[in-house]
Amino acid sequence: MDQIAIISDIHGNMPALEAVLDNIEKRRIAKIYCLGDLVGKGPCPAEAVDVIRNRCEVVVRGNWDELMSSAADDEEFTWHSKRLGQERIDYLSGLPFSFDFLLSGKLVRLFHASPQSVFHRVHPWEDEAKRLALFENTPAVQSAGKETGEPDIVGYGDIHNAYMQHLYGKTLFNAGSVGNPLDILHASYAILEGEYGGLDPAGFSIQFVRVPYDVERAVRQAEEARVPKLEAYIRELRTGIYRGLQT
Repeated sequence: MDQIAIISDIHGNMPALEAVLDNIEKRRIAKIYCLGDLVGKGPCPAEAVDVIRNRCEVVVRGNWDELMSSAADDEEFTWHSKRLGQERIDYLSGLPFSFDFLLSGKLVRLFHASPQSVFHRVHPWEDEAKRLALFENTPAVQSAGKETGEPDIVGYGDIHNAYMQHLYGKTLFNAGSVGNPLDILHASYAILEGEYGGLDPAGFSIQFVRVPYDVERAVRQAEEARVPKLEAYIRELRTGIYRGLQT
């Protein structure tokens, strides 16, 4: 059986990212896919981008990643974009919208927020129609050259809240957030297991992993860097209370 680690929403939090990658390595998982938002909020956007580029086989674009290329009019986005530099910003803006693959005879689709856009947010408590729409073949997905037919399994990030649901024979899951979890205050990621690329039905599983990390080290790094909206960011790290802006 093949294993794939699905990580998302790093948000420049290196202590959390390092803890998760160490956990993945201890499990001897070779494939790592990232669902976007490498940057934003946290103090280490450049470092996070460099590590993700080096360690992840697949990376899709998040809302913060997309915003870095148009940050001139926003103080917070400008703070992060200056630390990234143009080459990393170009890398983020060039990331694919979504990624499809077969696992144990099922079509799996990964994106950051929804098949509508990187800014279209869907929570687990939304009405059923909105959650089912996550399986649609939208123009954004089709323009990325994805498989024909709707996916059997959809995985996404964006909301910083890990969960899994079954809807009319389809499976929906959210990997949660590595760097800014807003549920359990441990870094979150998911593991998919099955026959990678397999056309025939076979066993598969989805597992959620929570990894403790040094939150106070992340707080100190944010304080030393003087990140924008520092107090709100520290409150999120320590309590999981959402500040009400971009996630």
